[in-house]
Amino acid sequence: MRSTHDHGTTHDFGDVTGATGVTSALSTPVTARNRRRLTAVTAGVAAALALGGLSTVSAHDADSADSARSESPHTTAAAGSATAAHPTAETTPIGFGAGTTGGGNATATTVTSLDAFKAAVTGDKAKVVKVSGLFSLTGQVDIGSNTTVLGVGSGSGFTGGGLRLKEATNVIVRNLNLSKPRKPSDAITVQKSTKVWIDHNTLSADRDHDKDYYDGLLDISHGSDNITVSWNRFADHFKGSLVGHSDNNASEDTGHLRVTYHHNWFANVYSRIPSLRFGTGHFYDNYVQGAETGVHSRMGARTLVENNVFRDTEVAVTTSRNSDIDGYAVLRGNDLGGAATEVSQTGGFTTPPYAYTAEPASSVVASVTAQAGAGKL
Repeated sequence: MRSTHDHGTTHDFGDVTGATGVTSALSTPVTARNRRRLTAVTAGVAAALALGGLSTVSAHDADSADSARSESPHTTAAAGSATAAHPTAETTPIGFGAGTTGGGNATATTVTSLDAFKAAVTGDKAKVVKVSGLFSLTGQVDIGSNTTVLGVGSGSGFTGGGLRLKEATNVIVRNLNLSKPRKPSDAITVQKSTKVWIDHNTLSADRDHDKDYYDGLLDISHGSDNITVSWNRFADHFKGSLVGHSDNNASEDTGHLRVTYHHNWFANVYSRIPSLRFGTGHFYDNYVQGAETGVHSRMGARTLVENNVFRDTEVAVTTSRNSDIDGYAVLRGNDLGGAATEVSQTGGFTTPPYAYTAEPASSVVASVTAQAGAGKL
């Protein structure tokens, strides 16, 4: 049975068992899954060939012994300070979140307590708030528009709850540690918000509890738009990043939920890497390690999955699970590491509307493990 709303349900997780939930079992027998995967791959390749311009979508991208060899990277004009050979921390966001400035050049305020932080981030006036220390938090703190939140050092941030951007615009969140967000609070929630850059944070929980003990690490919903998620480390969690909270929210989400994920490290995250409904996603140069399902495109979402590396992953990309309407996914240049793909339809999203340089998959692991997460700016 297909789900119409997976936020806090079991449908994204297959057959989760045991205290840690570590299992490779799927909701269908392995033989049936393999037959479905091969059928989907064949259909995807045929569709790609028919479109002509999608020749990089091939059987190479479908659990082949050759998947460790990357295809030629897709390169556009260089953006920010990144280069294909030696990417470095950007000073401005690349991708759909380009143009986000946060608090800009406003004089920074350093806070050393939770109460001081709550007071400092309210309102829409331009502001830069530096967080010094690790604070326990219940629930979430609302962040106002035109705000930069920046962790000091490698260990500053929040545990137990998280941050919420609701009806906000032009917000930057960088260099924070956000851990163990107890349900119903995500580590970061973005709702009805635009122009957001989430960069160089470490978001984590643990796999010792039931999958619903914690909420999501990063959830983007309710028509949010123009967002870049870069150089973050997501770790030890069941629910990574949900984009579009419900199958029933087309009227608000359609035409929005445009999100770029690049150079993120997903380590021991079970699924939603990301799960995307209705929107448009560009997922490039990410390292996914230890997932059951990685990229999940559904409800007509369009996703370009480019030059990523997958290791110890059951299904790298799926377009055909848990929703009444499949999504679309174009794959190119990925190192699947033996992971399966379930691509029922490819679509035509092959050229994002911004400048970027995708480094080849062969260098992604070294770049991401060295530079993703808090403390690397």
